[in-house]
Amino acid sequence: MNAPLSPEIAGLISNLTLKDRIDQKIFDALYARSLVYNTCWEDPAVDLQALHIGPEDTVLVITSAGCNALDYALQGPQKIHAVDANPRQNALLELKIAGIRKLDFDDFFAFFGEGIHPDAHTLYHQHLRTELSEFAKDYWDRRINWFNSRQGSFYFHGLAGFVARGFRTYFKLRPQLARPLAKLFAAKSLGSQRKIYDRFISRELWTPVINWVLNRQLTMSLLGVPHPQRRLVQSQHPGGVSGFIREAIEYVFRHLPVQDNYFWRVYLTGSYTRDCCPSYLKEEGFNALKGGLVDCIETHTCTVTEYLDAGNEPISRFVLLDHMDWMSCYYPEALIEEWDAILKRAAPSARILFRSAHANPPFLDWLRVGPERSRLRDVAEFEMELAARLQQEDRVHTYAGFTIAQLKTHGHS
Repeated sequence: MNAPLSPEIAGLISNLTLKDRIDQKIFDALYARSLVYNTCWEDPAVDLQALHIGPEDTVLVITSAGCNALDYALQGPQKIHAVDANPRQNALLELKIAGIRKLDFDDFFAFFGEGIHPDAHTLYHQHLRTELSEFAKDYWDRRINWFNSRQGSFYFHGLAGFVARGFRTYFKLRPQLARPLAKLFAAKSLGSQRKIYDRFISRELWTPVINWVLNRQLTMSLLGVPHPQRRLVQSQHPGGVSGFIREAIEYVFRHLPVQDNYFWRVYLTGSYTRDCCPSYLKEEGFNALKGGLVDCIETHTCTVTEYLDAGNEPISRFVLLDHMDWMSCYYPEALIEEWDAILKRAAPSARILFRSAHANPPFLDWLRVGPERSRLRDVAEFEMELAARLQQEDRVHTYAGFTIAQLKTHGHS
């Protein structure tokens, strides 16, 4: 049983305005009915440098689109528990796992690399459907046409895909922007891509229309960004959300090689290439997963706390994405319960990763966890230097904060 609300938590709840609550209701309604993420927006290359996954590890990851769970599986851990409260996200991972088990590489890449397969309906019913849970069967029975539709790629479906499709339409109407974008992704050096961005893209891209769209909460909700995260961004960046996104994109295209940046490629073009795609979509990765590595993944449709409370198997690696931002604003008590559950299930020296819209998430300072209600910084060692270095390498770059924590003790019983 939690202690009475602390002044910090009571203040968080009382500071919510009517508009905040309405925005959250809209976000909840969209989330409850939709596939939000059709691809993961967290860079697993960064994660793997922080996680050090080995054959003895048991990993808990929030499913999202399942891409990163599959990439982690290539490290050969003992078990990966993919947990998501949205059953549609798990249905997508189930479909990918079914494809790995039942399709050859070319067909699998057509589905999830190009996002289009002319025989999607037939392959689904002949090979994939029997591998799925009842919810996933029902879901994909009605949506397998996303892989062969008039809108084009699968990556133009779901909520985030709807926004991507809108940008694709905008680019088609502005060939003076579309042409240099194509050249940008074909650039072979950092110098040439920076020159293309500075000379031909920057001025054309950041128009009042784009800034207006990016500053709308509805756009952010479609991208899976609830109002509290938007507010965190606005509190740190004088240009608001559009200014933050502009800064992130300029960093990506001016300072990081675009040749392997499959995140922005798929978002802007609707497809990966065989040279620029997640590891699970490369033939070597696909074959390794098909050879047995994929079998370590289990999906669970529930909250992180519900999953942790339901068992006692020690978890040595936690990948918690960014959900603590909105929990800390709307459900601070639930965030405390989640951390209590993490501490109970954590293996000795467990490593925990999460991201935030804030460079230094405020909840790190007010959270009190465990039976003794300890400060979070007293039960975990935060690897600030490593996190800062890896943040600079992050190919997505849309999070202000990247946190790496290692628990100091076995956890709490």
